[in-house]
Amino acid sequence: MTTVSQATAATREALGPTLVRLAQGGLDIVVVDGDLGVSTTARVFGKAYPDRFFTLGPAEQNMIGVAAGLAAAGKIAFASSFAVFISGRCFDQIRVSVAQPGLNVKLVASHAGISVGDDGISAHAIEDVALMSTLVGFHVIVPADVVEAAQAVEAAARTPGPFYIRCGRPKVPIIYDESYRFQLGKAHLLRPGRDVTVIATGIMVKRALEAVAALEAEGIDCRLLNMATVRPLDQEAILSAARETGAIVTAEEHLVHCGLGSMVAQTLASEHPVPMGFVGMKDRYAESGRWDVLLEKYGLTAEAIVAEARRLLERKAKGP
Repeated sequence: MTTVSQATAATREALGPTLVRLAQGGLDIVVVDGDLGVSTTARVFGKAYPDRFFTLGPAEQNMIGVAAGLAAAGKIAFASSFAVFISGRCFDQIRVSVAQPGLNVKLVASHAGISVGDDGISAHAIEDVALMSTLVGFHVIVPADVVEAAQAVEAAARTPGPFYIRCGRPKVPIIYDESYRFQLGKAHLLRPGRDVTVIATGIMVKRALEAVAALEAEGIDCRLLNMATVRPLDQEAILSAARETGAIVTAEEHLVHCGLGSMVAQTLASEHPVPMGFVGMKDRYAESGRWDVLLEKYGLTAEAIVAEARRLLERKAKGP
């Protein structure tokens, strides 16, 4: 159920409290930290379970190796750091030590996308979903709000195998209430519609809700899917949307040529091609600045989604 309350929270705030609750419930969780536990909220778990919390300082590649070793010893191993460090600096260690043996390691990355803001270009992870999605056997999740993030962390803890959960820095509106149930590998239908479909992830889901409302005011019936699980992708929901609406816009805080948009396009190209539009980062890096200003400057907005939907409807009207 979607409520879009006035309350806000960062998706990264879900990690520590959720792990504490799960450990209290009996799950054999351990956490490895790369010296950023305050920012990722992993330190909340460390305070509650200091004998199950291991901080290695700014040595993220070692963090992956330790997490893999703990998983090999039978633990549910969580490791957390910023998205740029986990996906970029640690890629080889993740590939060899986690993905190839299929170990039960859960990577929770915070400060993803350009909404990191004024930390600058070196801190903006806009390739991480692509990198993690290349790894065989990985689940890749991009929650829309803190409620979904908490449920994604729990799903990762209770599901064997490697995970990458992408969380953000800023406080964003809470979309879901506690009646919501995250389903791993399934898109969530936020709005039905027959004219065009928007498929969004993460911070862009709220902007997609705003876009759908604006399109509705114009008499355009827009379907909206929250594609929180990017891998494995819910191909059934994508193909149904293509067949029933005939046009799809994707929206993501990531490079469009290698993220959600390209994965959706691959699914459609092989099964049911339809006109597509893409909202996200397009062949450029951002700069330092306030996070909401950056989203506006680089076109990660409700207005951009509306413009893409209108363009696709014009293409549909002209026919093949």
